[in-house]
Amino acid sequence: MRSYLLCLSAFLLSLAGHSMTLAAQAHVAVAANFAEPIKAVAALLEKTTGHRLSITVGATGKLFAQIMNGAPFDVLLAADTTTPAQLEKNGLAKPASRFTYATGKLVLWSADEVRVDANGEVLKTGSFRKLAYASPKVAPYGAAAVQVMHELGLADLLAAKLVQGESIGQTFHFIHSGNAELGFVAMSQVLGDGQLKSGSMWVVPQNFYTPLRQDAVLLMRGAANPAAQALLDLLQSSEARALIRTYGYAA
Repeated sequence: MRSYLLCLSAFLLSLAGHSMTLAAQAHVAVAANFAEPIKAVAALLEKTTGHRLSITVGATGKLFAQIMNGAPFDVLLAADTTTPAQLEKNGLAKPASRFTYATGKLVLWSADEVRVDANGEVLKTGSFRKLAYASPKVAPYGAAAVQVMHELGLADLLAAKLVQGESIGQTFHFIHSGNAELGFVAMSQVLGDGQLKSGSMWVVPQNFYTPLRQDAVLLMRGAANPAAQALLDLLQSSEARALIRTYGYAA
C-alpha cells in the first residue's frame, strides 16, 4: 500500500510539473482604455489555461511606434482598426489574425457628482476652467472627442479650455485629480460591475463620432507563443465577451 501511495504521489507530481512546463507568458501591448478589462481577462486566462500575461498600457499610436522600433510584444490590443492593419501590412503582424475584440463608447465625465448633466449641456455653459481630452494624433478616443466637439459646434468655444493628455489614461488622471473639471474618457474607465464608480457622466451618442472598433492582432514575435494564441482565443469566447461588456463595451 505504501509503495502504491508513493507511486501515485510521484505520478501526480510529474503531472503538475508537466502542466507547469506547458504554461507560458505573453507580452501584450494594450490600448489605455482597456487597462482595467485586461486585468480581468488576464486573471481569466491564467485560471483557465495557466498562461500569464505581461501587460504594457499606452496610447495606440505610441504602442505602434514602439512595435515599429522593435519592442518585444507578442500581441497588440489596439483602440482602432487601422493600427493592426498597418502592422500586418508592414510584415510585423501575422496575416489573418486580426479581429474586433470590443467596440468602445466615449463619455464626458467629471469626478464631481453633479457637474455633468445627462445631456452634456454643461459643455455649452462653459462653467469650467479645463476640459481634458486625449491627443488625437495617438489616441483614437481623443480623435473621437474632437469629432464630438465639432459635431456640437463647440470646437471654437472650447478651444481655450482644452488640456490634452498623452493617452486616455493620462486624460482620466487629469480629471480624477481635479486638474481638469471634466473631460472625454472611455466608458470602461469609469464603470465597475456595469455601474458608474464615481462622479457624473454623459454617454455621448455614438452617431457623434466614428465607431470605436478595437482590433486585436497577433504580432510575428508571438506567432509561436501558446500564451499569445490562448489570449486571442479567449477574447473571442462568450465568457470573455460577457466580461468585456460589463465595462461598457459592445463586445
